Amino acid sequence: MLENKRIALGFGKLRAIALDRWATGLTLVLIALLLLPLSACSLDTFRVKTAKVPRIIISSLGDPKTFNTILSEDGGSTAILGYVYTSLLETNGVTGELEPGLAESWEISPDQKRITYTLREGLKWSDGEPMTVDDVVFTYNEIIFNPKIPSSTSDLFRIGEQGKFPTVRQVGDRQVEFAAPEPFAPLLRFAGGSFLPKHALQAAVKTLGEDGKPRFLSTWGTDADVSTIVGSGPYRIKRYQPAERVILERNPYFWRKDTQGQPQPYVEQIVIQSIESDDASLAQFRSGGLDVEGVSPEDFALIKQEERRGNFKIYEGGPVFSSSFVVFNLNQGSRKGKPLVDPVKSRWFNSLAFRQAIAHALDRPTLINNLYQGLGVPQNSPIYIQSPYYFPPEQGLPTYEYDVAKAKELLQGAGFQYNPRGELLDAAGNRVRFTLNTNSGNKTREAAGGTDSARFGSHRYPGRFSAPGFQCFN
Repeated sequence: MLENKRIALGFGKLRAIALDRWATGLTLVLIALLLLPLSACSLDTFRVKTAKVPRIIISSLGDPKTFNTILSEDGGSTAILGYVYTSLLETNGVTGELEPGLAESWEISPDQKRITYTLREGLKWSDGEPMTVDDVVFTYNEIIFNPKIPSSTSDLFRIGEQGKFPTVRQVGDRQVEFAAPEPFAPLLRFAGGSFLPKHALQAAVKTLGEDGKPRFLSTWGTDADVSTIVGSGPYRIKRYQPAERVILERNPYFWRKDTQGQPQPYVEQIVIQSIESDDASLAQFRSGGLDVEGVSPEDFALIKQEERRGNFKIYEGGPVFSSSFVVFNLNQGSRKGKPLVDPVKSRWFNSLAFRQAIAHALDRPTLINNLYQGLGVPQNSPIYIQSPYYFPPEQGLPTYEYDVAKAKELLQGAGFQYNPRGELLDAAGNRVRFTLNTNSGNKTREAAGGTDSARFGSHRYPGRFSAPGFQCFN
């Protein structure tokens, strides 16, 4: 796993560009603020329109797949919904500590099993309806814990060996209690997340479609009337133009105000352009079509040369809360009697020694030097370096340094062997080959996947690489 350093580009008073030098070297994160007039269908018309509306224009690789935050698992959707929903608790970007959000306070019981959140007074949804504890209880008991509504979110709340859910109930006018069957440290953050409006979604949860499944599963898709999508965050969806852009407008009912009592956020609109590739995104930024851009290491030298005449500034903010990684499919299940993963490959992937060998065979120093121009740092834990919960190698965190001899030792100890041609075989004589997939259009990920960076002895790692058009890297 690699973690990259963040870079931000900013256009003085007109445009701010935030460049993210990813973590794991494969992901860019764009962040920026700015004022720019925009509107209409084409990007050119967008730029020259004289509407005096404070706006930021950023980009996203690919269109959203859904506007239903419970069902969202792709980058295109989460990039939008992060503005539309906010949480009971927020994380301080500097310290990593939890702070009040929609909840003004929280209390943990002495036995560490119960957490009580107190909502702020007068909260409203983006449609002006009151936001109450009943919305929180509804979200968990009728959606997240509902077996008819499968989602990855529900797995976060399975506690203990039996995987029991916490109980969620209202204990006061503005208080909601989460009670776990046993102490569960992550519950404070998990339960302190976002929730959904009961008044807008209860009917969809209770009503079944022709397939016998809750209509909620098809509610707030990308074909929905965006005016019906109700959120709690600083923005709400104003317009969605498939394959072009999503326009977000400031939520007039958002709770936060500055010290002078002025409503936040200050920027009226955020425009998220759908871009097919990193190259296209950079081209739009250089032409003035985007206000924020994540710049890859291979483009950094070029963009740095243009910093002065381009009227923007490059910022390096240090490591970001993001990473690029390789994941093997460990699913041993079946569908209609057919294994989801080739049983031969499944045996490899589910072997701890095999995965450890791959980790030792990945030449991360070469990836950092060649792909990231020396601007990345290795990440040895799924917990980011900036996190207050990070456990460093200096205190005992196991690491997997580039060590070909160790990789071969682990493989041979697990029954793998090399044939006279130097090809890796498993104990049954099957040649070991697998494919790495990533999303198309992200040239840094594509370069990482195609790099001759993992070796067993003098032999390149037995993997193929492809970049189909899906959102998540795995």
